[in-house]
Amino acid sequence: MRNRIYFLVILGFTLALFSCGTSKSLHHKPQLEGYNAAIPVVVKQSNTAFTSGTNFLVKNKQNLWELYVEGDALERGLVTGALTDSLLKKQERTFFLKLGDIVPSKTKQWLLRSFLKWYNRKLYLNVTEEYKTEIYGISEYTSHDFDYLAPRYLRNLYLHGAHDIGHALQDLALVGCSSFAAWGDKSEDGSLILGRNFDFYVGDEFARDKIVAFVNPKEGHQFMMVTWAGMIGAVSGMNTEGLTVTINAGKSKIPLVAKTPISLVTREILQYATTIDEAIAIAKKRKVFVSESIMVGSAKDKKAIIIEVSPNDFGVYSVENSNQLICSNHFQSNELKNGDRNQYQIANSHSQYRYERMQQLFDANPKINPTIAATILRNKEGLKNDSIGYGNEKALNQLIAHHGIIFKPEQRLVWVSSNPYQLGEFVCYDLNKVFKNKNNSAVIISVEEESLNIPKDAFLDSKLYQNYELFRIEDRKIDKFLENKISLPSDFAKNYQSLNPNYWFVYYKVGLSLYQHHHYELAKQEFEKALTKEITTLPNKLEIEKYLKKIRRKLR
Repeated sequence: MRNRIYFLVILGFTLALFSCGTSKSLHHKPQLEGYNAAIPVVVKQSNTAFTSGTNFLVKNKQNLWELYVEGDALERGLVTGALTDSLLKKQERTFFLKLGDIVPSKTKQWLLRSFLKWYNRKLYLNVTEEYKTEIYGISEYTSHDFDYLAPRYLRNLYLHGAHDIGHALQDLALVGCSSFAAWGDKSEDGSLILGRNFDFYVGDEFARDKIVAFVNPKEGHQFMMVTWAGMIGAVSGMNTEGLTVTINAGKSKIPLVAKTPISLVTREILQYATTIDEAIAIAKKRKVFVSESIMVGSAKDKKAIIIEVSPNDFGVYSVENSNQLICSNHFQSNELKNGDRNQYQIANSHSQYRYERMQQLFDANPKINPTIAATILRNKEGLKNDSIGYGNEKALNQLIAHHGIIFKPEQRLVWVSSNPYQLGEFVCYDLNKVFKNKNNSAVIISVEEESLNIPKDAFLDSKLYQNYELFRIEDRKIDKFLENKISLPSDFAKNYQSLNPNYWFVYYKVGLSLYQHHHYELAKQEFEKALTKEITTLPNKLEIEKYLKKIRRKLR
């Protein structure tokens, strides 16, 4: 059903607007004059260590890639592309093959390409020349296999708006990012500490090759961010001035044109701001096309705030008489909190539930330190520690996270989770040392501060985790059964539900299968079981109740 909705939206836009104003964007070229266009020479030290001058890419023992690049915009782009060449091609292939799974029809793919060309017609006007040039440099190392979608530079530019476009077209917060900050009496040592989960899931393969990038630009501040090959936008990062940024999606309407991707707004803040006021000024001058919360932490201001942006509104949320700040996927500022879409989000999504869960965990842990922050990010239970099923989007740890991250801005320390999800070891980096030493040794090694790492979650070694991974396999199977209206094999339902017994979804999906095959009494029992569990959203609950009403009519 969701794929059908995507297609109808795309078809409507395409047929009405396909020919409107795309020519200039398709022929746009970024500024290349005045930059260092020298082709980087990459030296391979091993399968997991590469250098190019003072730039390097190395994989640490926790399987995080560490990237250091420096120079002007084109220089950075070219050396990033050269060092991450194989990762870049792999990531692009993973992304577009996933898109092919979602939209398998060649006709629909053609319509999708046509729509994206039209939709992105003004994207190039809303991205700074510096970032377009950096994106161009990287795009020189992308594959030609997908040139039928768009030329390499435009394709990479479009991908920087993929989060925003998917968010806008779905009109849903399918990712449920959670973030928090504490300082003063809420922090163990009194200094600012922040944590966040980036619950962005495009498949296991996509999340496997995370990059912790350390960027030393010719202009602006040195900074780190967690990213993936080809991505110069910032979803989580900190600069050497002790300023941090993270983003949380909000409820958006469907806009008619792409503007500035939110990750490039936060990248600009990271590179050019030192204080909260400077971050606000940068955010104010950029036109965005989706709604987003940007949590900004500042070592100089010794606190955190949330910048809330939408296509038509702008607000800043700062807590009064408190030293803790919590953010899920709804707005809190006076300017945006009372909007109809935001109120709908609070009432119908899992955002408010996660917000209240973070409050509970803060109450239970009155003094936050990095280890406690990691425990909060990894928390899999619901309100009052209820078991709500693994993978439930009401949990802070939905077991889909691309990464979890913890910042201590005043100390310039950052911890990045390793796979899987945010369950692996949180690897510590000291920005003061990273940019001072720059790995000047002959043999490139990890720049982590191993003695400060936070151990992996004990859940990884449990039978419950093993069952969860088996559940994910069975969950993909039942999706195929439902899609093709195939009856469930004998004992499938019993085994499937036993692997994740507290998750409402396992009863709902079995109920759907039984309903498809007219086993209404059995379907009724499964739907009623689902209603006894913690259901993710109000629309989900209403859908189950709708099925039960249909069944009651059929059984009369």
